This record gives sequence, C-alpha cells and structure tokens, in this order.
Amino acid sequence: MPDSRTYLKGHIMVPTDRIEAVRAALPEHITLTRAEPGCISFEVTEDTDIPGRFNVSEVFENKAAFEAHQARTKASDWFQVTQGIPREYSITSE
Repeated sequence: MPDSRTYLKGHIMVPTDRIEAVRAALPEHITLTRAEPGCISFEVTEDTDIPGRFNVSEVFENKAAFEAHQARTKASDWFQVTQGIPREYSITSE
C-alpha cells in the first residue's frame, strides 16, 4: 500500500511592519516548493478580508516528501523572513 498523501492547511498572521518583506519573499518560496519532489500542490495567498493573514494549503505525495519540504524550508530565506510569525496549521494524511 502506498504512503498516504500529507495535507497542511492553515494560515500565518503577518505583523503590519513585516508584510512587505513577506510579500517579497513569497514568490521564490512558492517556486522552490512547487519544484520539490513529491509536491502535488502548494498555495499561499493573502486573505482579502483579514489584513496580514496569509492562507496556506499544501499537498505532498507522502509524509517523507512533506518532511523533506519542512527541512528545506528551515534553511531558506523564507524561514528567515517569517521567523517568529505566528502560524496556525493542521496537518493530516489520507
């Protein structure tokens, strides 16, 4: 039986004084993540109703691909730019 897909859904709440830096770093983060082996979909979109909220939706082929993404992200510019910003995520597998 193949590994089940791993899903992450949630958001980050970016303080007003950091929004521009997050917006600037986001395109590269999306491009690099979508190029990762096992990434099925990856979306980070700015909420139109809640200022500073960026909605996140990720789907990876399996837990190993998701964990590889997490490891790569921790060494990325995105991690530096978003360090300390509150995140609310749920991670599930099916």
